[in-house]
Amino acid sequence: MENNQAIGIFDSGIGGTSIWNAIHELLPYEKTIYLADSKNAPYGQKSKEEIIMLSMKNVDFLINMKCKLIVVACNTATTNAIRELRAKYDIPFIGIEPAIKPAVTHSKTQIIGILATQGTLNSELFNKTAEKYQDTKIIEQVGHGLVQLIENGEIESPEMTQLLESYLQPMIKANIDYLVLGCSHYPYLIPQIKKILPEHIRIIDSGQAVAKQTQKLLKEKIGFTSATNNEPTFYSNTNPKVLNEILGCKYNVEQKEF
Repeated sequence: MENNQAIGIFDSGIGGTSIWNAIHELLPYEKTIYLADSKNAPYGQKSKEEIIMLSMKNVDFLINMKCKLIVVACNTATTNAIRELRAKYDIPFIGIEPAIKPAVTHSKTQIIGILATQGTLNSELFNKTAEKYQDTKIIEQVGHGLVQLIENGEIESPEMTQLLESYLQPMIKANIDYLVLGCSHYPYLIPQIKKILPEHIRIIDSGQAVAKQTQKLLKEKIGFTSATNNEPTFYSNTNPKVLNEILGCKYNVEQKEF
């Protein structure tokens, strides 16, 4: 089965490039179009209605670009809007949820931590998932301010270190042995987080799981590209400087209103 159309990926900003990286690594020949809605970041502070509206705006843009599949590379948008997106559009969607299941399955202390946005932790989808694991203590922490610092290119700033210390120390004291990153921006903080966490605490993010799910869907239902040279496309609706930097200045990033 062959399908040369692009995979569309969107996030509330630059964080979803961590998901794009995982997809691009696994499926290097697939054409990808990445949409960074940085003008409206972070989604985590917005109401469910606003998140649905913003997500639909992004999907409309990607459908106009003739995408064959859309990856919602944003935990907040997935947990608040994916049901509505699937009901409205006739295109396959892949969402990203905090990887609670593998953390719970492998935890020896039966205490895990999750660092996520308010929007994700408040969502019905997250709470339904968390309810399945009554035997494990899940320590939830809203990462107030983290997305904004990442969007501003301040990953290694003293403010970032201070915030992470304040969020992670209570989890360490509570004896977690797994930390789930429940926001696609947060994998960019792993080097900082590792400096704070003791070595035995494992960090889990959802990038590889989403990439494998994308591969599976292309194989079973949509079709792979036959092209062997596809340059990825990146769009941002604010100054693309930080997006460019996080991509290592290797790709063309276009500023566009959407």
